[in-house]
Amino acid sequence: MTPEMVLDIGKEAGEIIILLSAPPLLAGLIIGLIISMIQAATQIQEMTLSFIPKLLGIGAALVFTGHWMLSLITDYVTRLYHSIPNLIG
Repeated sequence: MTPEMVLDIGKEAGEIIILLSAPPLLAGLIIGLIISMIQAATQIQEMTLSFIPKLLGIGAALVFTGHWMLSLITDYVTRLYHSIPNLIG
């Protein structure tokens, strides 16, 4: 196993982590931005007001992208398991 192989595996793992975390984080970011604009316009400064919409939005993002996320991680793990003989020898 060469250092280049280790770096390639780490790079691909980092890309997978970014892809897996993007949908819920973007949903939370967009909903938080919308709620903060509504709070600024209505002068309501309640910190807990955005919690439930963010929670529902992140849940919806996980429901809609869950199949894609699951297939992405299982494909990566399957490729990693199949490459074990090449990494050892």
